[in-house]
Amino acid sequence: MEHLVEHMRTSYHSVHEPMCGICKKHCRSFESLREHLIGPLPKVECAKIFIGRGCNFCLAILDSPNALRIHRGSCQFSRGNAGLIARMTNMGIYDDMKIDDGRTRGPQVVALACKMVGGGSDGTLDLCARVCLVDEYENIIFHTYVKPQLPVTNYRYETTGIRPEYLRDAMPVKNVQRKIQDFLCNGEPLWKIRSRGGRARILVGHGLDHDLDCLGMEYPAILIRDTAKYPPLMKTSKLSNSLKYLTQAYLGQLMKFIKTLRCCLHAFRYDIQTGIQDPFEDCIATMRLYMRMRSQGHKAEAYPLAADPQNRNNFASWRQSELERMTPEEMLEISRSDYYCWCLDSKDMA
Repeated sequence: MEHLVEHMRTSYHSVHEPMCGICKKHCRSFESLREHLIGPLPKVECAKIFIGRGCNFCLAILDSPNALRIHRGSCQFSRGNAGLIARMTNMGIYDDMKIDDGRTRGPQVVALACKMVGGGSDGTLDLCARVCLVDEYENIIFHTYVKPQLPVTNYRYETTGIRPEYLRDAMPVKNVQRKIQDFLCNGEPLWKIRSRGGRARILVGHGLDHDLDCLGMEYPAILIRDTAKYPPLMKTSKLSNSLKYLTQAYLGQLMKFIKTLRCCLHAFRYDIQTGIQDPFEDCIATMRLYMRMRSQGHKAEAYPLAADPQNRNNFASWRQSELERMTPEEMLEISRSDYYCWCLDSKDMA
């Protein structure tokens, strides 16, 4: 029991962690849960049930194979008309960014993605040459080619599709930075957003630190939702997964179960970042990943984070004897997450 108490002190298990719907094991990430269910060395009892009733996208366990078929149809995201809309953005500038003046409620969550060309003598310096923003309904808010401040030495055409003429009369990066910053902060200065919260929007993306750095922008960490850094979406080694992998694994992927179970499930493939990469598709992918994580129905807690002052003494040494009398379920009840779960956004917006 002493070992369990010590484990609970350091692990911060909580209702926000991915959990096996069969044995109720808590996992630190969905990748850990995926390994638990389908390999390479899964828990056999759970794997056998998951084969017949488990969704290989959200990892939920359904009541029957028929319920699974119905569920998977809605759980898997299709590519839709993304390609057509993305090609429309190639025409140049599209700007539907409006400052929320308090009388109208604009989009509260925005996904951002950039595409980089190369600068410097060897073309390895990343320079933002294209940027796209979409709202939570996957509508394009802003798209433009961007004129870097430094000379471009490698257009990386094979992956960016960008030609020199696209950037010749493009919007300067400083102008792009100012427009996006004003939109995200609803016209308020950044210092006010940092000190009082203001009416700023949540910013979604993958590797946002790099994108913002290339745009010369800063944004409060409390308002950033980065799919590359969100613990439930990271590898079991706590390294980031690629956006391509996350899109395939959580939004729709051709996935094979391990051969020892002699079974495989086939699903349509929602594939991105093949050939010329479009920032619009990256925006859609990160927004859908965010919405999937946000929509999880976790139990409401008054103080959901381990860092909240009310939770800091839950495992204090003077409570050792009290904790040792608790069952694991009771201990889990008072344990809290050590990361901010995106499901809390939906509660804040309700």
